[in-house]
Amino acid sequence: MTNGIPVLTAVGNSIAEAWENSLLKLHSDGCLIKTEYDKPDDPSSRDATMLITIDRPVTEPMIHMDLPGGLEDLQEYVMEVCDGIKDHLVRDPDDPDDTRWEYTYHQRLFGYTVPTLEPIDQIEDMAQQLAKTPYTRRAQAVTWKVWEDNTCYDPACLQSIWCRITFDGTQPILNMNVRFRSNDAYKAAFMNIFALVMLQSRIAQRITDLIGRTVYVGRYCHMADSYHIYGSNMEEFEQRFLGAIDKRTFAERTFRYVDVKDMMEAVKPNILRKASEMGRN
Repeated sequence: MTNGIPVLTAVGNSIAEAWENSLLKLHSDGCLIKTEYDKPDDPSSRDATMLITIDRPVTEPMIHMDLPGGLEDLQEYVMEVCDGIKDHLVRDPDDPDDTRWEYTYHQRLFGYTVPTLEPIDQIEDMAQQLAKTPYTRRAQAVTWKVWEDNTCYDPACLQSIWCRITFDGTQPILNMNVRFRSNDAYKAAFMNIFALVMLQSRIAQRITDLIGRTVYVGRYCHMADSYHIYGSNMEEFEQRFLGAIDKRTFAERTFRYVDVKDMMEAVKPNILRKASEMGRN
């Protein structure tokens, strides 16, 4: 007899290793449950509360070959989260006829809006707090807007980011915790984690600039209340993802970010052009 949604843990030295381990753990030990997005004939999703710890998130190999989409899609998502290239697609909450996006993570993190207040750059506030008091427990950014998200069709999945600096001897290290209320483990989580590790690197660099000494990227912890593989994706997951586990070594299932970074940087102008054209009539 079970007593609720299982709470699972996965660890890895790199992003690719930890993500792969989390999917294997979810597939073997997750529970079966329906979702609000299922079609009538869809099988139940495989679901769990998941805690993923990545010990060295900027260690290679960072990229898993079974990531959703390609490298340009990954670069585009990093720019969406870290640079806000699609913030112009967010709907006006005061216009009931506006059917654009409910949010972007960048807008919620770097320009969080509250009625009667100016937009708040929560990431800059976090960096300033940590530069002043590295051991503070108050350096966090949130996305949820009770007055909007409790009733909107597509509320934010990412809920919060929390950071704290520890020291390895005299070397400051930035630790990051991230919490999702809902996270598509197979079709979204890798890109979520990769982009947020890039954001972690930027926060570390910003604190470095503020204090005049290098702050290194430390461990990354990814928590998801509902970490799931949709039933409609299960056949593909078992054939493609699990099939690769049986046929290829870990080195053959991954590659190094450093080997493709120049290629990803080169597509930025095309991504910016495409993003600027989105939403035009």
